[in-house]
Amino acid sequence: MAEFDYDASAELFPTRRLPRRQSFGYKRFAKAALAIRFAMEDLPRTSLVGAFLEVNERRYGSDDIRRLYESGDYPLARRGAL
Repeated sequence: MAEFDYDASAELFPTRRLPRRQSFGYKRFAKAALAIRFAMEDLPRTSLVGAFLEVNERRYGSDDIRRLYESGDYPLARRGAL
C-alpha cells in the first residue's frame, strides 16, 4: 500500500458478529500500527472478517489490514506467524 501512515491515529471497527459476552468493539488508537496489531493478534479471527480500520479519513477493510500487517513497512514486532 502506497504511503500508509502507521503513526497516524486510527479507529478500528470490528464486525458485529461477536457474542455479547466478548468486549471487542469500536476502539481508538494513538497509532495505526497499534490498531493493526490489535486486529491481527488480539481479535478473534471471526471478528476480523467485515472489520475496518479508519486512518486519515480513509477506510481499510480486513484484507487491507492483513496486507498492512504483513508489509515490510510495518514498524512493530509481530507476535508470530499467523
